[in-house]
Amino acid sequence: MVKKKASDHDEISHKEHAETVDNKENNKVVDSAEPENPEILNADGSGIQVSETTSAEAALSDKVVTEEKSAEEKLAEMQDRYIRLSAEFDNYRKRTLREKIELSKFAAEELLIRILPVMDDFDRALSHMNSATDCVALKEGIDLIYQKFTDFLKQNGIREIDSMNCPFNVDLHDAVAKIAVEEEDKKGKIVDVILKGYYLQDKVIRHSKVVIGE
Repeated sequence: MVKKKASDHDEISHKEHAETVDNKENNKVVDSAEPENPEILNADGSGIQVSETTSAEAALSDKVVTEEKSAEEKLAEMQDRYIRLSAEFDNYRKRTLREKIELSKFAAEELLIRILPVMDDFDRALSHMNSATDCVALKEGIDLIYQKFTDFLKQNGIREIDSMNCPFNVDLHDAVAKIAVEEEDKKGKIVDVILKGYYLQDKVIRHSKVVIGE
């Protein structure tokens, strides 16, 4: 009878041992399984559920899309502005070229209008020349026309280059001939003016053609 009790005790111990091993195996399986919803623990141990796409990522995505749209709008605006400026510049270039052509074509218009009265005086003098008997009056008329024309040239900045009895200057004079002179003070100087030279303001527009003494 004692043996039977001992056998029963061994059987119970064996059964408890088997259950303990099964429980440990089940706990291992549960621990090793990956949870469906992973959690991030705070400092106090509480968990926060993390979704696949967080709100921060969504906000960042929206911001990127907004910036791309804004960049596209700015690019389209700059392209439109460039096209407008290019067209305006082309119109300005054509208008300036046309004005330049007209200016070069009619630049002397005002000058010619102001010189026409002198031409009228010459016409009147020529019409009376054949029938005139007073040569003195005719000469005075020609002198008046000449003086009037000289004043016109001065008003427009044109003046005669002083040449007679002046030292020869290559910047002002063109020597067309040389002649021997007896006076020592005339050697190297201009003794005759074949064609007068003129300034326009301070610029020489025509050199004097002169004869030099030697």
